Amino acid sequence: MTQSSMNLDDPADGRIKCELRDGVFLVGLDRPAKLNGCTPKMLRELAQAYTAFEQDKQARCMVVHAEGPHFTAGLDLPNVAPFLGQDTLLVEDGEIDPFGSRPPYRTKPVVFAVQGICFTLGIELMLAADIVIASSDCRFSQLEVKRALMPTGGATVRMVERAGWGNAMRYLLTGDEFDAPTALRLGFVQEIVPPGRQLERALEIATLIAKQAPLAVSALIENARLALGSGPREAASQFGATQRRLLASEDFKEGLRSFTDKRAPEFKGK
Repeated sequence: MTQSSMNLDDPADGRIKCELRDGVFLVGLDRPAKLNGCTPKMLRELAQAYTAFEQDKQARCMVVHAEGPHFTAGLDLPNVAPFLGQDTLLVEDGEIDPFGSRPPYRTKPVVFAVQGICFTLGIELMLAADIVIASSDCRFSQLEVKRALMPTGGATVRMVERAGWGNAMRYLLTGDEFDAPTALRLGFVQEIVPPGRQLERALEIATLIAKQAPLAVSALIENARLALGSGPREAASQFGATQRRLLASEDFKEGLRSFTDKRAPEFKGK
């Protein structure tokens, strides 16, 4: 097990904690005294964490969580406001954008564990992930309209994709709060668990994903993203070529051997 933190300066600015645990890359928002409101420093470290995860060959799945009773109240608006007009939110060229708004896109899966208050930034980050586990006490709000702003981390796209126009606009245009069962109904979260169990459950799922063949997992994510961006026909046109590439991998041969031997496979990502 290895553990590292990035660019620790003033503790009041918070930090993003990173830890690699048996193939699972944990990323933690750590500013609980301020409801994990994200500062410029935390946003920079978050982009660095996503990029480190993408580049670490030992990391097969990421879990994003937060310290304290709340996931995040959103942005530390007074400090982040000077950066809001940029095309990305403190993501440098070549880094992975945690909001998935521009290339290079991550090729590995991300699971979120959210609890308590999960506002604005929190919703947009989790909608850019693959799977979200929410505690039953979770409260959500995409409230930028109440601050004379619009969401620019993907909510205007992904909330509509998941929930449909009317359901998305019901909350985007009012900034009203909604609860975990509503988030589940709208497709924003995938499971609801008792408070305090969200990280444990996210780790269970991430550990299961980390045992799968990395090349197949990345191919699956890439094809699904292609379907969303370019349509089902374009995604389907890649089925044959992608499958041929996977069939030629060492992992596929290991999958066959494990099937014959009636044992769990040990995939190497080759």
